[in-house]
Amino acid sequence: MQFTIEQALSGSPRAVEDVLLDPAFVTARAALPKLSDPELLEWTRDGDHAHQRIRFRFTEHISGAVAAVVDPERLTWVDDATFDLAAHIAEHRIVPDHYADRLASSYRATITADGAISRRVLTGSVKVRMPLVGGKVERVIVSGLTEYAEAEATLINEWLARG
Repeated sequence: MQFTIEQALSGSPRAVEDVLLDPAFVTARAALPKLSDPELLEWTRDGDHAHQRIRFRFTEHISGAVAAVVDPERLTWVDDATFDLAAHIAEHRIVPDHYADRLASSYRATITADGAISRRVLTGSVKVRMPLVGGKVERVIVSGLTEYAEAEATLINEWLARG
């Protein structure tokens, strides 16, 4: 399933990237919906390039049909992101800790200046390989990503306002 999520953010592309790459911001994401316990596994920044690996845990209730084929306690993954800070593009690869044979996902985050604000566009795909429920799980994941992204944009804007 393909997805596109757009965010309006109240800072320059560089300021937005600085927030996203701030280890304290990673910790602050714990208050956002659907996911908990963000754990910064790796963080490097060298000139116009950065690399960040964050482990997440899915905390939303899942249906009985899905729980029959996956253990909700094992729904953890690493968001492995490589940032091109000159181009304001980040390539994200989702690496499941468990069920790697059932889930494939990646997305690109592009930030562009738009007057006094920036637009961040996330475009990517989610593929769940599960008989009968795969499409439903994909829709739930994309819905959760959209809700999370909306809350994340609010948090980013709060951090940008702090200057």
